Amino acid sequence: MKFRYLIPSLLVFQLVSNSCLQAQNEDQLTQNDILAMVEELSNWGRWGADDQLGAINLITPQKRKEAAKLVQLGISVSLSRDVETELAADNPNPFEHKMLSDGQNLHAQWCSDNFSVSYHGFAHSHIDSLCHYVHEQTLYNGISAKVVTPEGAKKLDVHNLKNGVFTRGILIDGPALKGVDYLEPGTAIYPSDLDAWEKKVGVKIASGDVVLIYTGRWARREAVGPWNGTQAGLHATSARWLRERDISVLGSDGGSEVSPSGIPGVNSPIHLLMLHSMGVHMLDNLDLEALSQKTKELKRWDFLITFAPLAVDGGTGSPLNPIATF
Repeated sequence: MKFRYLIPSLLVFQLVSNSCLQAQNEDQLTQNDILAMVEELSNWGRWGADDQLGAINLITPQKRKEAAKLVQLGISVSLSRDVETELAADNPNPFEHKMLSDGQNLHAQWCSDNFSVSYHGFAHSHIDSLCHYVHEQTLYNGISAKVVTPEGAKKLDVHNLKNGVFTRGILIDGPALKGVDYLEPGTAIYPSDLDAWEKKVGVKIASGDVVLIYTGRWARREAVGPWNGTQAGLHATSARWLRERDISVLGSDGGSEVSPSGIPGVNSPIHLLMLHSMGVHMLDNLDLEALSQKTKELKRWDFLITFAPLAVDGGTGSPLNPIATF
């Protein structure tokens, strides 16, 4: 049946019904489905048997030059959450800031301090390196997990990104798409939602892009307080959509994926498919509130994004402060 012959109300009903049916089918995924996707979406060997950069290889010199042209207004927005120093339900390991010397001591020549943070988790803005996720005792590109030693990772560590990332960023604004202030924990974002966002804002995600998923996590935290254990984010089937677009990095204001996953036996399918299968680094716990407001103000959802980790040899990731520039 051709949709153009349907009356408008029937067309809307048909589209909504199809969307509900798609969500129902997607929510019936099994562990075997995810394991099949690990093979289907794999980038192993794509850039050679010794590759440690994964999808960062998609950020070519030409891609960087194109991204630089996105800077038209000279407006920059931080994508990092201010450090969380208080114990909370979503922050069991607060950032520690200790002063070593300060201006209260009239004999002190220097003011100095010490930082300490256990950054993986659900509180602090950070990047996951490709050695962060282990599946069946292997890491991305088939590298044995044994390369991660008590002294640090010998391969796939965050030091590989010492030169930084400079490319086009795209914001996908879940609350704006669904007409709410923020997505409730457990809300899944499906491929059909990603298609709808591209159509809504007129921006097509392309090879080498950094994709940022805004759920309104921090706006909700401000409204109702901290929580832990559940989050809004991508449904596992969205990984296939992102692989088709050939993204370089995935980030969000949470962990990028819906939790609980709804898939028995698989608690973090997006992390599995991104870090382990596709070689896509991940940015977790970003603060995208200001970016969401700026994109609405400018009516622009693409921008130059830049970030670099601390140069920690062997690190499984790093705290960082990404910057979006329009």
